[in-house]
Amino acid sequence: MLEGVRVLDFTQYLPGPFATQRLADLGAEVIKVEPPNGDLARHMADGLVYEANNRSKESIAINLKDATKGNALCELMKTVDVVIESFRPGVMKRIGLHYEKVKELKSDIIYCSLTGFGQAGTHAHLGSHDLNYQGLGGLLSQYSDENGKPVQPTFTTVDYGGGVVASERISAALFQKERTGKGCYIDLALNDVMLSMLGTHAAYQAKKGKHNGPDFIDGSVVCYGLYETKDDRFVTLAALEPHFWKNFCQGVGKLDWLPHAFSKKGDDTHKGITALFKERSLAEWTSFGEQHDCCLFPVLHIEEVINHSYGSSRGLVMKKDGQVHMLTSPYGSLKASPLLGAHNDRLGTIK
Repeated sequence: MLEGVRVLDFTQYLPGPFATQRLADLGAEVIKVEPPNGDLARHMADGLVYEANNRSKESIAINLKDATKGNALCELMKTVDVVIESFRPGVMKRIGLHYEKVKELKSDIIYCSLTGFGQAGTHAHLGSHDLNYQGLGGLLSQYSDENGKPVQPTFTTVDYGGGVVASERISAALFQKERTGKGCYIDLALNDVMLSMLGTHAAYQAKKGKHNGPDFIDGSVVCYGLYETKDDRFVTLAALEPHFWKNFCQGVGKLDWLPHAFSKKGDDTHKGITALFKERSLAEWTSFGEQHDCCLFPVLHIEEVINHSYGSSRGLVMKKDGQVHMLTSPYGSLKASPLLGAHNDRLGTIK
């Protein structure tokens, strides 16, 4: 879909690289600009963060503070459609590669600045990471233990969500450019992405004084929740609609439960369902859910997700040379992440 689009990528760590990974999986040519020692993600978590989010890209290693090399980079910018960077506000201006400068080189450039809190505002000058956005944006308050304390997540939801939104905005800007011939500047803050997801919860807070959204998704009703199995695993039951709940009740031979889909946690129906789930293993309940179409699925571990039939059938989980690739689209390439500076010839004589 994006074949012929060239992206110059100054981002590091996760949100920006995931955004450009999505563009690359849609066919864009992504040229990654790294410092002489490489994207910092190359040196964290045994390089796996880098490896997982930089497939099919090219790599230029360059000292952006070196004016001569910056000039060569400006020449390259004349040939690209999109520039994306994730430095703190003001950094690109200090090195002479900010939007207004690049716009002089290529008037229809699409330029995306991806930061924690945007280019201006009360928090723009502060450093931040995913856990901060989840806290400040209200997400951590939605995941709590039995004592009401927030649970630290092992998934960086906002980092990935920010990458999705960045690729969305860039794609929309490319569409606008096709219609009008004009580029644009995108000021995208990761915390903005978090806030944009809270519409339903904000409405419930304003109208009902309830801080954790709709009652029927908070685990308080029997038809929508987590249940433990015989082998100490868990399944998700989400039979909100009457026909799904009916399928579940008929499947387990409990027609007397039909009127009680929205019974509360702790009542007799809930106790009965909880006991029932403990009678069968995860594999048995997984098979049951597939047979009875009642929105019943297993809670899988990562290795099980990788080997599950769904990912391969959709062309999103691919294995090659002993590596597992989680593609962002079925059009994605299995080409490995680039070696540092492997494509410095893009800058002519600059090495």
